[in-house]
Amino acid sequence: MSTGTYQTCLASVGGDTDALLECIAGTLDTAMNTASDSVTNSVNTFFLIFAAILVFFMQTGFAMICAGSVRINNVQNTLLKNLLDACGASLGFYTVGYAFAFGGALSDPSQTTFIGNTNFFLMNVENHAFWLFQFAFAATSATIVAGTLAERCQMTAYLCYSVVLSAFVYPVVVHGIWSDNGFASAHNSNPLLGIGMIDFAGSCVVHVTGGMTALIATNILGPRTGRFRDIRGNILEKPQPMPGHSVALQMLGTFILWVGWYGFNTGSVVYLMQNDNYEVVSHVAINTTLAAAAGTVMALLIDTVIQEHNTGEVTFNLSYAMNGCLSGLVSITAGCAVVQSWAALIIGAVGAALFLGCSKLLVKRRIDDAVDAVPVHLSSGIWGSLSVGFLADPSWVSKVYGSSTHAGWFYSWSRGSADAQLLGCQVIGVLFVIGWVTVTMTPFFWLLHYFGFLRADSLEEVVGLDVGYTGGALHKRLHSNGDHDHDEQQYSAYLDEYVHRRRERAFLKNSSGHIPASSVHSPSLHGHSYHGRKVITPAMKEAAMANSTSSKEGAASNGAASVKSSPRDIDRDWNDNEKVLDGSRNSGVPSLKSVKEEEV
Repeated sequence: MSTGTYQTCLASVGGDTDALLECIAGTLDTAMNTASDSVTNSVNTFFLIFAAILVFFMQTGFAMICAGSVRINNVQNTLLKNLLDACGASLGFYTVGYAFAFGGALSDPSQTTFIGNTNFFLMNVENHAFWLFQFAFAATSATIVAGTLAERCQMTAYLCYSVVLSAFVYPVVVHGIWSDNGFASAHNSNPLLGIGMIDFAGSCVVHVTGGMTALIATNILGPRTGRFRDIRGNILEKPQPMPGHSVALQMLGTFILWVGWYGFNTGSVVYLMQNDNYEVVSHVAINTTLAAAAGTVMALLIDTVIQEHNTGEVTFNLSYAMNGCLSGLVSITAGCAVVQSWAALIIGAVGAALFLGCSKLLVKRRIDDAVDAVPVHLSSGIWGSLSVGFLADPSWVSKVYGSSTHAGWFYSWSRGSADAQLLGCQVIGVLFVIGWVTVTMTPFFWLLHYFGFLRADSLEEVVGLDVGYTGGALHKRLHSNGDHDHDEQQYSAYLDEYVHRRRERAFLKNSSGHIPASSVHSPSLHGHSYHGRKVITPAMKEAAMANSTSSKEGAASNGAASVKSSPRDIDRDWNDNEKVLDGSRNSGVPSLKSVKEEEV
């Protein structure tokens, strides 16, 4: 007790001993309560920021998986897209995304709304740590699509979709399921079917949203050239495998995601110092671990049994094991706080089995997913959301959500009833997310495709997007179809054509000041996989040479040396003009000799 407290109370109550003691005790209680509130808020803020850091660190894991899953001539492009994904998500969520997701929840908690309408640009947001945590979730949902579209998507399209998804599409899903004003929220004052949807950390909100977006995008974008069709668009008898260049990076990314998932799931408690949330956090972390382990073992076991049955040899597929781990993590995300540990094992194992089946189905349907993001996030996310409706334990539901009236369907049977209201809420929530994403993202990607902003240039796709977008070197890295010499010759021809076209475009740019339109929409030109190819016609070259010749003749009439050119000498003119070939970003094309010497 400070001297000031005693003197203040003495001046207030005089010499009455009992009154003086009551005054001092009351003052000390107030001070202790204030200090306790300050400590509580500080711990909660630190906990949420630390969880947000772990979730955002998952961007590194996604980047490593994407980089390891693509071929060597697409690594820089893939990494840049992952960086732009985080940047686009932050801009979209800061401007309007958070407002659409949680705006208006405090003004009238009893009102159910479709979308938020306050807190734009972080105005009047009281808990900034909560904004940071939710931004990390938005960035995670957006980056799921990165791997699916790898090796064939334009940079502009990727930045546009990440902003639209994090600013509008994802926030509406969040508002409907997590906001106090959401129609399906378990925190609504009048929840759906008396319980609302339980999606504790986002199996449906984050992963189904991202997985469904990826499925729509890859359907519209089309498969990588050479995956299901050859360079001219002819269907291959068997899908051509396109393994990534580094399994080590994929494994590193998987472990990083596993670590980040502890922040993803435990951080969803939000307030560590409230009630008995410390018990919930521990329970969530254990379930997360068990589901990941069960998913890994189940995926590896099923694939090994299938391979042994088909070939007679026992083989272990590391890629399936890694994706099985991620499938288990995605599956447990919805119910990690409300299911028992034995149920977490079942949820993770079933999620991995569904991943394997969905992955095979996509290949059969000739849908190209470079990193199996759709099977991991969409199928496992749907299962994880529905599993809560079957396996949610009444005691944990009561501890986390304050009511155990409606629990998992299996537990309802043990109570002698067939109460499936929680399962019904889960089904409604999943259908809402799938329907909303389909209605919004299908026309969005179709418009990008129609105007030529979605698919990368087909020849750049063959030689590698690192060259066209990040100025990387040309690499001769092939995945042979069996005839290695033929593949080498064919790929060398593509490299020669690409260098020739880059020089051609550079010459047109320097001689006429413009280049032709970047896209045409005629699949008959070079097959279905060439619908976005940049085309330079002989007439364009003739016009550019005529313009260049007239400029040179004009310079000669003013005393400059006359240079003779003709359309038939265009290749020789390019090779003689070093400024055209090496003087700018568009014309900085490596020589054909250096291209052939750069083999990796």
